[in-house]
This record gives sequence, structure tokens and C-alpha cells, in this order.
Amino acid sequence: MKKSWWQFLGLVMAIAIAIVAYHSWQIQSSSSASVPVTVKLSGWGGSPVEQKLLKQVLQDFEAQHPQIKVKYEVISDQYMDVIKTRLIGEAAPDVFYLDALEAPFLMSQNVLEPLDSYITPAFDLSDFEANLLDNFKYQNHIYGFPKDYSTLALFYNKKAFAAAGLTSPPATWTELRTYSQQLTGKLNKYGFGEAPELARQVYKIKAFGGEAVNQNGHATFASEAGLRGLELVIDQYQKDQSSAQKSDVGTNSGSEMFGQEKVAMVIEGNWAIPYLQETFPQLEFATAQLPTINRKKGTMVYTVAYVMSKQSQHKAAAWELISYLTGKAGMQKWTSTGFALPTRKSVSQKLGYEQDPLRSPLVAGIDDATPWQVGKYPAPIVNNFDNQFVSALLGQQPLKQAMLRAQNQANKQIQAME
Repeated sequence: MKKSWWQFLGLVMAIAIAIVAYHSWQIQSSSSASVPVTVKLSGWGGSPVEQKLLKQVLQDFEAQHPQIKVKYEVISDQYMDVIKTRLIGEAAPDVFYLDALEAPFLMSQNVLEPLDSYITPAFDLSDFEANLLDNFKYQNHIYGFPKDYSTLALFYNKKAFAAAGLTSPPATWTELRTYSQQLTGKLNKYGFGEAPELARQVYKIKAFGGEAVNQNGHATFASEAGLRGLELVIDQYQKDQSSAQKSDVGTNSGSEMFGQEKVAMVIEGNWAIPYLQETFPQLEFATAQLPTINRKKGTMVYTVAYVMSKQSQHKAAAWELISYLTGKAGMQKWTSTGFALPTRKSVSQKLGYEQDPLRSPLVAGIDDATPWQVGKYPAPIVNNFDNQFVSALLGQQPLKQAMLRAQNQANKQIQAME
């Protein structure tokens, strides 16, 4: 009887200990679960309106994901230099912006997390514009999802067109050149505003079969085919004297010289629409797809993706953030004001941008657009082209000489970096 009593007492004590241990584990688990994971997101600074919109989208994400907090950091100066330094020093943010221009180099350095394994059927990969998603693919992996984009379209002053008796936008580059001559000196000082940077010229090079870079990432813009596209710019500026750079009219951008009515036409992206509407509310303007060159449609496309650092300690949470920001609901919130164009076809259709009078030409251009991407080492190519092309535009040296000089110098610098 005494033995049974002790056995019974031992069983009661064992049960009590188990219950206490279980409750203690529950408290610890609950305490641990209540501490949110913090994901660091870095990007460059935009306009105050853009920053406010992003913060609202991030607040919506946190409301739907209470176990994840987002620490948003704006890197105002030397963005890519800061990101590259942090990647080397193992202090990179979990998620960050990556421009398509800079993507080839970082994708080749094994510092970004491949995102293929995170993709689910519900994410609907096929909904992305292929011309945008391809910018962030490398060796059969996807390293980023584009958050928004813009092509280029022709912006034209409706009053200036009416004064010159022009009833529709130019359909070909030959027409644009004629229009530019007719518009110069009417309501505006010049007919056309030119942006001589390579970022705005690659589609002209391609129109005649040229390429900015070859498959090895070396500059090839000085080919005979490439020069034919660039001659369009030189002839209009030097021979016709019907186009102007921003510096010629004392402005800081193409959008500004168009808004100040220094030029009647300009080629710009989606970013110009809210800027013109807010800064120059009396300006009457319209947009159209770019005129064909050599009977070919063409434009540029610029895009930025969210990518994940390979060294992130919170990859599951980082993916939740990326998949929300580039998912259908998050993207709709981000692009609903027209500040940016959605990279998902379904979102663009839902927001009606294909029918938007000002944005439809930008959306329509995506299929014929040349992505702004020039190999792993873009800086030597861009800097040398921009410096030498402006020199040729100003008549300081022949176009062919300037482009050969830029190409040779760029390739010499690239070879030293490889």
C-alpha cells in the first residue's frame, strides 16, 4: 500500500512538472513570436510625393504582415557605390533597388539571391512584361522583379502645333524633322528639344542595324550602321538648327525646356507627365508614340527591380516584402496614381493605362522598346559616348572621329576592368 502511494505521488509530480514545462515553453514561444523580424529596404530618393506613396504601401504591407517590420532607408548620394561597398563589407540591406543598367554586373558577382525557388503559381510570373523581366535574368536564374518602368514618347505642344497648321504628330523621323523646322521660331524658340545622352540614343543606333555593345559587352556604337542613326541628331542640330539641348535654353532637363515652352516637341518618359501637370498647369500638351526610323518602330525602356542580398539573414521575410511590392495588389497601390507604370500586364489593364490619353503611347511602346542596358561595365561606355557625342554635336569634331575615339577609349577601360 505504501509503495503504491509513492508511485501515485511520483506520477502526480511528473504530470505537474510536465504542465509547468509546457506552459513555460508556451510563454517563451509566445514571447519569441511577438518579436517582429525587421527587413531593411534601401532605395534612392525620389520626389516627396513618390516617397510618401512608398511609405503608404510599406505601411499596408506591415499591416498585413504583423510579424515583419520594414526599415526603409534612402541613399541620397552615390547610390550604387554605397550598395557595392556594403555588399563587399557584408552590410548590405536585405532588399534594395537595382536599376537595369547596373544589373548585369551585380548578377555576375554572386552577391544577389536567386529568386526562382521562392516563386509560387499564385505569384503569376507570366503576368510580367517579358521585355522588363529579362533585364534581371542571368544564367537561367531570376534575380529581381521590376517594380515599374517607363518607355519614351513624343510630347508636343498643342498650341504650337495649331499655330503651325499641324493637325497630328509626326509618324516618321523625316516628318519630325520637317515639323521641327516649321515650329522653330513660331510660339517656341526651337521646334525640338534634344537629349544627346546614350540613354536616349540607343534605339536610333539599332534602327539601322547597329548595336551599342556586342555580346562581350564591348562598345560597338561607332559602326557605320550606328553612325547613321546618330547622324539624324547631328543634322537636325547643325544643318537645320531646329533643335536645342537643355543648356542652349538655360534649363535643367528636357521636361523643363518643354514646360517653359522653349521647344515645341521633346522626347520624354512617364516621369514628365506629373511634373508638367504640377509645374506648368496651363501648358496644353499631348503625347504620341515615337516616329518610326528607317521604317522601324522603336523607343527606350527603363526599369528598376527589387532584389535580395545573398547575405540577408531574413530571406523568407525579404521575399514576403518583394512578392508584396511586385505582386498584383501591392503594385496596383504603387502605380495607381500614374506616377509610375506597372510592370504587370493585368495591373496596367485594371488601371486603364492602355486607354489613358497621355500614357497609352508609353504603354504601347513596350513591345518595340530597347532596354537601357549596356553590359557589365556601363560607366566607361556611357561616359565616353556622352562626352564625345556632345563634342560632335557642337561641331568640335566630326561624328565618326568622335565615336571611334569614344568607342576605343571605352573598350580600353573595360579590358582593364575584366
